[in-house]
Amino acid sequence: MSIIAHLGGFMVRSPIMRLLQLQRWLSAIVSSAVIAVAFVVCQSANAQENRTTEPVYRVANEAAANTVAPAAAPAAAAPVAAPAAAPAAPFNLAQQPGEHPMAPAIRVMKEVLANIDQNVRDYTCTLIKREAVEGALGDQQQIMLKVRQSPFSVYLYFLKPYQGREVLYVDGVNDNNLVVLEAGWKRNLGKLNLDPNGMVAMRGQKHPITDVGIRNLMAKLIAAKTAEMKFMECNVTSNPNTRIGDRPTTLIQIEHPVPRKEFGTHITRLFLDNELRVPIHYDAYLWPEAPGQAPPLDASYTYANLKLNVGLAARDFDASNPELFK
Repeated sequence: MSIIAHLGGFMVRSPIMRLLQLQRWLSAIVSSAVIAVAFVVCQSANAQENRTTEPVYRVANEAAANTVAPAAAPAAAAPVAAPAAAPAAPFNLAQQPGEHPMAPAIRVMKEVLANIDQNVRDYTCTLIKREAVEGALGDQQQIMLKVRQSPFSVYLYFLKPYQGREVLYVDGVNDNNLVVLEAGWKRNLGKLNLDPNGMVAMRGQKHPITDVGIRNLMAKLIAAKTAEMKFMECNVTSNPNTRIGDRPTTLIQIEHPVPRKEFGTHITRLFLDNELRVPIHYDAYLWPEAPGQAPPLDASYTYANLKLNVGLAARDFDASNPELFK
């Protein structure tokens, strides 16, 4: 009796042929199993690879997410006080071997002055000042200040006291005289031309208008402290983590413990804006009259709300400009 078997869809009648067919069928099953195992192993390896690389990918994304892309600037953005560049390097106030204690401070001041000459064309701010004149400490003054470096031009609008007083000076214009429109009832006198060094213009002032501004402050401070270097007695300290208002600053303090006629002040403090690289506050103190007393203030200047390179033009310092001397 013939044996009938159904293998893989084939009808096989011969026992020998049946065995051959069975061998081929078993080989096909083994091959399929090998392929299936290889596929599973491959899938497992891919899954393992994904598990290995995925945290790295997330970390990279988190790092990128912490770097916020700059927002688009508004169509008519107002001038900003701080530059958009990365934070500047700290001022180098390290004293070199054999240097005078004031040498690093003066070197930094010269760098600041060079920065003003190279990069600052004009600026606006609120000048807050208080000065001792002829031994008497005056009231604090707040003044809206506009300065253009070349030609040197200054416009002052007093906020307090003398609210409404306006003063204009342009180097080489109006015979180098001031144009002044007083506040209050004196305003009826109209615009006055005054000698900037004359008695009327200097009443209650420590310095003439020709000395106003951050550049003049640095130039005069460099000259004064350089002259004082002939004597060694001084204490110089600095702090790069101070603030004036909301501005990050570096404080440079120079103290002369022993009074000399060659020393203009007992303590001088200069605050340099860490980002703008210009001075935004200065104060100076005289020697106390008796031991234990606080040093009396000689002068204080703060350049608040300082905005650099706002685009001031000749019209902003023109006495005939209807926006001035209203």
